[in-house]
Amino acid sequence: MSGLSTAGVLSRGFWSQERIVLGIAALLFLISAVTLPGFADPANLISIVRSVSVLGLLAVGMAIVIIGRGIDLAAVAIMAMSAAWYLQMLNDGWSEGAAFGIALLAVLAIGLVNGFLVAYADVPAIFATLASGSFVFGYVRSQLITQDAIAIPPGHWLETLGGVRILDIPAEVFIFGGACFIAYLFLRYTKWGRYVYFMGDNLMAARNIGIPVRPMNMLRYVISAVIAFAAGLLTASSLHSMNTRVVNSTLLYDIILVVVIGGIGLSGGKGGMRNVIGGAILIGIMLNAMTIIDIPNIYQNLIKSTVLLIAIIVDSILNPRDEQTAQQGDI
Repeated sequence: MSGLSTAGVLSRGFWSQERIVLGIAALLFLISAVTLPGFADPANLISIVRSVSVLGLLAVGMAIVIIGRGIDLAAVAIMAMSAAWYLQMLNDGWSEGAAFGIALLAVLAIGLVNGFLVAYADVPAIFATLASGSFVFGYVRSQLITQDAIAIPPGHWLETLGGVRILDIPAEVFIFGGACFIAYLFLRYTKWGRYVYFMGDNLMAARNIGIPVRPMNMLRYVISAVIAFAAGLLTASSLHSMNTRVVNSTLLYDIILVVVIGGIGLSGGKGGMRNVIGGAILIGIMLNAMTIIDIPNIYQNLIKSTVLLIAIIVDSILNPRDEQTAQQGDI
């Protein structure tokens, strides 16, 4: 055993990052439950799982993109602005079918544009999605909605969904679990899901064996956009409104933190939904503990950025960039 490298031991699952993250999450939970007043209260635990559900749902879409060696920095903008526009249309008197259909078509179009820019225009994903996210936020806020926060119309099904409990567990938890299960089935048991891993592992080899890498790139960004829309609706159901200022928050970095710290390598081709669940649980507990301790937001952001930086450094050690990645360009 002494002759094995750290990466080799981890790759064999002896001390996988997934197990380490779950162990740290369990330890942090126990310490917080013992030392922090109110942490173990049922109401606070429900608050944790609700926050984890929305964050984790967004991380599902991000994970699918990153496994295929990409990144989607437009996810939060799509989440907030699509849900806000949908609610604005409802408040303006649009029918449910028309408002939902138009919002969904717009989301699909954004995903297709992101995928096209990356796959066919050869724009690096980090720049393409950053630009599209900024455009979506600016256009929707200036042209399509009237204020930063858009409320759910009284009696709407989203309002009802926000109050649904199954065995005292919020519906969001089951939606997040269902999304993870569907994504797991897609990645592991469909040829398109296997294509995502092949592309993330070696794009040129995937192209050479006949995998339609460009359409698959577009599919990943469309999936990410649709999941972001679902996360926006879930957020609105929980808060009874959608506040578009969330686009300027640290939520995007929280999503990347969940994915990276959970064990999905930024170099692509590795990881799965168990990593997303583990990362979401750990970050959810950490954020809740910092809130109870009443750590100011500026210091919370400092802590999160430090953890993210450490996670990226660890990821670069465990999943080193290869020559093929360098030829392709950074994500």
